[in-house]
Amino acid sequence: MRSVDEQLARVLNAAVRPAPVRVAISDAQGLRSAEEVVASRPLPGFDQAAIDGYAVRSVDLVGATDDDPVSIPVVGEIPAGSRQPLRLQPGQAVRVVAGAPLPTLADAVVPVDHTDGGSARLRVHRGVPSAAFVRRVGEDVQPGDVAVRRDQIVGAAQVGLLAAAGRDKLLVQPRPRVSVLSVGDELVDLARTPGAGQVADVCSHALIAAAREAGAEPARSRLVRCDARELCAAIEDLLPFSEIIVVCGGVAGKAGAEVRAAFAGLGELDFTRVAMHPGSTQAFGLLGADAVPTFLFPSHPGTALVLFEVLIRPLIRLELGRTDPYRRMISARLTAPVASRAGRRGYVRGRLLREQATGDYLVQPLGTSGTHLLSSLADANGLIVVPDDVTDAAVDQQVSVAFLPPPRG
Repeated sequence: MRSVDEQLARVLNAAVRPAPVRVAISDAQGLRSAEEVVASRPLPGFDQAAIDGYAVRSVDLVGATDDDPVSIPVVGEIPAGSRQPLRLQPGQAVRVVAGAPLPTLADAVVPVDHTDGGSARLRVHRGVPSAAFVRRVGEDVQPGDVAVRRDQIVGAAQVGLLAAAGRDKLLVQPRPRVSVLSVGDELVDLARTPGAGQVADVCSHALIAAAREAGAEPARSRLVRCDARELCAAIEDLLPFSEIIVVCGGVAGKAGAEVRAAFAGLGELDFTRVAMHPGSTQAFGLLGADAVPTFLFPSHPGTALVLFEVLIRPLIRLELGRTDPYRRMISARLTAPVASRAGRRGYVRGRLLREQATGDYLVQPLGTSGTHLLSSLADANGLIVVPDDVTDAAVDQQVSVAFLPPPRG
């Protein structure tokens, strides 16, 4: 029986980052840039007003007070988007709106509430220093500045910088494509009511959601009967369009034999059991000419989701270019005892809590009556990791918990 660490090492060694693709910057958010983008123009592109007010020479307003305001003529108005050049003479003001270009010689903008709001002649009650309420040309980005670095995750600010740099497309590291296929004569699609001996295909839908949450681009394949020829054809169809393939069902019995036969001509699938609970019965291998990492999981959705967390999510994060592909681990005290199988690393669903008095983490075990139960996994926000050599963990014992953050709305 192979250890979890050995199995995970085999999986992660098979990681291959997909080839970069060029996408619209609106589609680049959340992806990793595969190129360095250098700005070719300044941002802002010209000196502009930061607020509505009056463009002035700050030196003309020195000493202005409520009791002794400075009075100057207003010689024009500049709207946003104006292309008409305007030169300010000493002792003059020009009405401007936020975003409007400053007239030549103006070095500041006086807010309207520092004035009487005059349209022909302006009384200024409070002066402003040079550069006040002005966005200077290039103060944000200068030509030659790096707008987006290679391997940087693209967020909203990076999208804005790309737009400012005049880029409408970006070369990015794409999301790995994860194909999920369910196999079993007993399975029916959700649109059908299961008959006697039939069950709805829950597992593939759960794994598709898990793959999407991990950052992949998932695709659900059709249901496949326990027939080697049909399954082989379905896998061959998926190989050119997948970086990862997950097959649900067919890990044992007649179905397992058909699965082994189907994969025989596509590559080597290793059916060695893994020292973990749940999910020790599984398989992993590299299929096709491109050696696509392929997993075979039990059809129980609760078990399959735990296996996904332990093995596939780190692989997806690694293929996305993350340097640390693992969940955050938290040390917490048990609020109830936990039992685990000897010689296997246990993954027990749990609910992380904080002790109000001390701020310490506590963890409440969930679903201890059945590791296949999906409802307890839905209530969990962590997986209690029980070491291979521990069979019983007592109340108040410190355990490691993989934090599962709640879905983001």
